[in-house]
Amino acid sequence: MSDKFVEVLEEVVIKFAGDSGDGMQLTGGQFTNTAALFGNDLGTFPDFPAEIRAPQGTLAGVSGYQLNFGSKEIYTPGDLCDVLVVMNSAALKINIKNLKNGGIIIANTAGFDVKNLKLAGYEKNPIEDGSLEGFNLVKIDVTKLTRDSIADIPLGVKEKDRCKNMFVLGFLYWMFDRPMENTTSFITSKFSKNDDVREANLRVLKAGYNFGDTTETFTTRYHVEKAKMEPGTYRNIMGNQAVAMGLVAASMKTGLPLFLGSYPITPASDILHELAKYKNFGVRTFQAEDEIAAICSSIGAAFGGSLGITTTSGPGMALKAEAMGLAVMLEIPLIICNIQRGGPSTGLPTKTEQADLMQALYGRNGECPMPVIAAKSPADCFDAIFEACRISVQHMTPVIFLSDGYIANGAEPWRFPTSDQLPEIKVEFAKSKQPGEKFLPYERDEKLSRPWAVPGTKGLEHRIGGLEKENLTGNISYDPENHEFMVKLREEKVERISNYIPDQTLDSGPDKGELLVLGWGGTYGSIKAAVKELHDEGYKIAHAHLRHLRPFPKNLGELLNNYDKVLVPEINNGQLVRIIRDKFMMPAIAYNKIQGMPIMKAELVNKIRELL
Repeated sequence: MSDKFVEVLEEVVIKFAGDSGDGMQLTGGQFTNTAALFGNDLGTFPDFPAEIRAPQGTLAGVSGYQLNFGSKEIYTPGDLCDVLVVMNSAALKINIKNLKNGGIIIANTAGFDVKNLKLAGYEKNPIEDGSLEGFNLVKIDVTKLTRDSIADIPLGVKEKDRCKNMFVLGFLYWMFDRPMENTTSFITSKFSKNDDVREANLRVLKAGYNFGDTTETFTTRYHVEKAKMEPGTYRNIMGNQAVAMGLVAASMKTGLPLFLGSYPITPASDILHELAKYKNFGVRTFQAEDEIAAICSSIGAAFGGSLGITTTSGPGMALKAEAMGLAVMLEIPLIICNIQRGGPSTGLPTKTEQADLMQALYGRNGECPMPVIAAKSPADCFDAIFEACRISVQHMTPVIFLSDGYIANGAEPWRFPTSDQLPEIKVEFAKSKQPGEKFLPYERDEKLSRPWAVPGTKGLEHRIGGLEKENLTGNISYDPENHEFMVKLREEKVERISNYIPDQTLDSGPDKGELLVLGWGGTYGSIKAAVKELHDEGYKIAHAHLRHLRPFPKNLGELLNNYDKVLVPEINNGQLVRIIRDKFMMPAIAYNKIQGMPIMKAELVNKIRELL
């Protein structure tokens, strides 16, 4: 290795791309874990095909995984790639537009045969016709080298070819000066019961590393130093994992058993999978027959004194709407997690979007107010869902938690808290009544919260259901004045939560100025990176990011009025921006992208420069 020149880089963006059966998600995930263990800061963006199993070699079947890792703070998975790994011609065609000029292409030549070229719509072979002259093209017959390295292992050709992603991973470990031990341990554990498969993957991983070390494919290796991060213990975390852990933490801090009623739906299903692992914490998970049964089971659990949770995405939110109205009428704690994806209807199941804000705020019949909380990053999912649980049980209301596919499947280092660093969430059930004492199920405290009466508690018998409640007694009421009173009371209860949440703060920038960039949800990293770049250039602009979307923090209007212009970037057709215009009577400016992809830093930088 001594004859190889080592170049030190501050950050690198790698995109792994291939057929959906080529193991690109696994490859990217393993490189991500290794980078995280090394001490790099990072951001990831898994990009799944919509089809469960598109025809092999087609454009529709391309699966990708983008990773940005560095020795500085990383806020996004990167705009353009420095290195593009392509296992076939379709992967190249889909992703070449996102590679920097002069970037490195590592191409598996076996994926550029006549059949693959035809499926990808190429008339000529792009790795042979000179069309890639502006890039550093590295051609490796990964398939052949994989087969040669495990020729003596008694596996079929298909089984051997499934190992070729390990060859690429080994080569990149060599290229970026990364150890293989983490992946070696992973393979040993994953295939502990299949000696041949375990040996094949280990051998191919080492073959890829040794190929880089012993050939003249590259005369340069690259090294990215550890990032300077706040001292502490870190782990790599994905958004859905953080949601699951945050829910378990909230269950422990409330002292309530956790019940999840869920129906599988992309990209929310992983929360169900994760929570099913925590039975030792008293977690109960129920995979229902449909979305309506899922939320109704959670309502039953909440009525019975549990921390009731249901998880879904946009289409499931539509199906759950009537039951959400029931939970609002009952005024019981319930967490509805909406991991957003492209819509409408089935839409783009594997692509990200944040287009369900209006649905969360208004998407139910009648006047049906519910608090709405949004996470801004994978690690932030833990804190945001914990806050959603706090609001729900302390204010006796269902709460909608918003994440999205980008946050759910993305990963970043997480400096996780210890149990003693998390606040207790005080929960009080209504106490039993003595004979002759009257129980009023809709009597309220200073928060306008009604008592949580667990069934079976002596003297707390009361009516439930979706028909309008009479004030205090909870009896069925068709009185017009009572209905208006109850509608306004439920609205006021939600608005009064603003007295119990923090004021809105700035993420960065001056307290007053020419421009404020206001964001929510998964646009956080792009906005932060764009504003930081412009700060470094001397622009005096600010960034604020909303967690509480209903009710807004009490000082939000005052904060917004400190700036000449307010820009609201969203991965939708303009939803928060309309609410800001309506509530605060200001001409907020929209920046919208609706392509199933995150907003790029460069796009925002250009828009901000245009406005200034």
